[in-house]
Amino acid sequence: MYVFCVHVLIFDSLQAIADASRITNPNETSVSSTYTAHKEENDEAEITQGYTLAQFCDKMIEVFMHEKPQTKNWRKFLVFRDEWNKYRESFYNRCQARADSEHDPTMKQKLIALARKVKKIDNEMDQHTELLKEIQGNPTDINAIVARRRKDFTGEFFRHLGVLLDTIDSLEERDAIARLGAKCLSAVSTYDNALENVEDLNIAQSKFNEILNSPSLDAACERVKSMAKAKELDSSLILLINKTWGVAKESTTMKSEVKDIMYHIYKTTKSSLRSIAPKEIKLLKYLLNITDPEERFSALATAFSPGDERDAKDADIMYTTPKELHKWIKIMLDAYLLNKEETELREARQLTQPVIIQRLFILKETIEAEYMKQGTTKAEKDEEPEE
Repeated sequence: MYVFCVHVLIFDSLQAIADASRITNPNETSVSSTYTAHKEENDEAEITQGYTLAQFCDKMIEVFMHEKPQTKNWRKFLVFRDEWNKYRESFYNRCQARADSEHDPTMKQKLIALARKVKKIDNEMDQHTELLKEIQGNPTDINAIVARRRKDFTGEFFRHLGVLLDTIDSLEERDAIARLGAKCLSAVSTYDNALENVEDLNIAQSKFNEILNSPSLDAACERVKSMAKAKELDSSLILLINKTWGVAKESTTMKSEVKDIMYHIYKTTKSSLRSIAPKEIKLLKYLLNITDPEERFSALATAFSPGDERDAKDADIMYTTPKELHKWIKIMLDAYLLNKEETELREARQLTQPVIIQRLFILKETIEAEYMKQGTTKAEKDEEPEE
């Protein structure tokens, strides 16, 4: 069990708290040395070696107000949710009791403000914890969760994952959280990129309508497969299919027939990913295996500019355009996130190391920053993508 470590001087006290079940939430009416009042029996009870509950809460107030006044440090304490939940109300009651009994207006306001700020962060971390539990319970439906709860995938949520990682000793558990974070980042990135490009989204909607207008479910699935072979099953369309399936799956009013149609289209999309691995996949595997960043970026530039030197270059290296490679990076991430362990796209199954996912993100961002924002590149002008 991880211990909620508020301060090094009371670390042992908190260890005892973690193992005990006798902490209650008394009505706080006691005061510090700057005020006087009667204390409740529970307030005086020693909850662990050398500390009553009142003294413990006072120490918490001292830490948050003076020793660790930055809110980013509070999260490192509040991330121990099980321990914090045992006496969170006692802490808030203590802040209020001290504020009520405080004669100094400045200190009174500081106590009220402290409780309000801690409560705000406390509520945020509750939301982050709830979202993380949903993701952990549905690891193969992250894309659908992102589509439904995009506003909850904030920067603070990802910082929460980082803080959580710092509290975990098990390498296996740390790796699991790191992988989950990478999946969420990729899903959010894919979702946002697709929404930013209205034209791509409209095209994806048109393709999706074409699938849904098929005369039968079998015909719809065959249409998905044919789109995959024609390289029309791009990330925008995949995202739209994921979102629709996510909504259908969660709906309590949608007819089962509609859910069944979306389920089969969703599953066919996953299995069809195997048939759409072109030369760009080979190029990506080559780039991702380069450990030196400078060498990797140099190889990326070479891949985009075969020019007249094609015959002199490595015959094993494929050449393409920034736009085409960028599309396949997004598709690889989509394939990986649809279901890392069940996806039919073998190359996506091999993306199991967080460092590889990180390199893929860096490649994607580099292409967007260095090539795609410059308009049509020289490589695109000189040569159409190879079939």
